[in-house]
Order: sequence, then structure tokens, then C-alpha cells
Amino acid sequence: MNILLVDDHAVVRLGYAGLLRSGLPGVVVRDAASGEEALARVHEAVPNLVIIGFGLPGISGLETTRRLRQRLPQLRVLFFSQHAELPLVRQALEAGASGYLTKSASPAVMLDAVERILDGHTYIEQDLATQLAYHPTDRRLQSMTQRELEIFLMLARGTPARSIAAQLSISSKTVSNYLTLLKSKLQVSSHAELVHLGIDMGVVRVAG
Repeated sequence: MNILLVDDHAVVRLGYAGLLRSGLPGVVVRDAASGEEALARVHEAVPNLVIIGFGLPGISGLETTRRLRQRLPQLRVLFFSQHAELPLVRQALEAGASGYLTKSASPAVMLDAVERILDGHTYIEQDLATQLAYHPTDRRLQSMTQRELEIFLMLARGTPARSIAAQLSISSKTVSNYLTLLKSKLQVSSHAELVHLGIDMGVVRVAG
């Protein structure tokens, strides 16, 4: 069994690689620090499962997943992220992920999720699964394309346009065009209003 663990923090990769090796005897765990590196690793040897987060240097985890799934439609992907906003969970699943966990999940839950996904099932952390069932998507979000929603979430978190462009492999001008489109679609007049709207919608969390 071959698992590829993708995270930009070496300590996180080391810790969870150790967990997977000890909890799943015989598993081979390789790692990557970026989306670009993950694509190269998969080209070298196709894993049974990719565990990945959203925030990566270079192309985002979501864009990496899209590219991997386009190349390998049967590839299993588990998102493992610090973000618990429902639009992000939905985006991950729409991109082809087989599961979603937050980094607050216990080691036992992580191992259970990995085993279930490798057995061909879908696994969503229980609290998130309950929220998905009882909280329909805001109608304004439903009108967005997947790429529009991704950029909206990044802009609403205050991610600079240059960083968004780098993560999504698009130009800064294209990001600016999306911002103009989103302001029109959401009927806001400024980037600041867009941020406040994201907070009101519950797709951006404010540290308390």
C-alpha cells in the first residue's frame, strides 16, 4: 500500500507519516511539500491514496487534486486541512476527493478514514457530515462556478492577488478580473465588503 502525504510543514509530514506507518503495518508513505512536488511524485509512482491540504506553496491543494484526478480518475484523495468551512468541504468533494478531515481529528479517526477510503468508501468527519446535511449552500454561492468560489474564498480571507495567481497558476490580471466579476455577482462595491460578506456567510472564520 502506497500513500502520498502532501503538506508544506515538514513536522506535520513527519508526524503523520509515523502515525500511518505504525497504524497501518506494511504501508509505504512518501511525502511532498507542494502541489508541484506531489504531481512529480505521482508521475514517478502512482499511490493508492493522496492525503492533501488546501494551503500549499505554489498551486493549491484543490488545483493539485483537479490535475491529479484529470490524469488519474480512479485516484483516491483525502483532504486533511485546518479549514472546516462547508464551502471548502463541498469544493474538495466536487474536485473528486473521497474524504475530508480537519487537523483536529484524532489519530484513530485519521487511521479509520484512510482504511475506509482505501476500501472504496467515502469518509467525511462526523461533525462536518452533519453540517453538510443540515446547512444548504447559500444561494449566492450556488450561482458561482467552482473557480469563482475558490477565488472568492481566498479573497475573503485576505489572500493577496499575487499569491492567488501563483497558487492557481493564473495571472494577476485574471485574478483582478475575477474580483470585478465577483463584486458584480455579489452586489458589493469593494474588496472590504466582499470580506465582510464572506464572514456573514460563514465561509470565513474570525479568530476570537
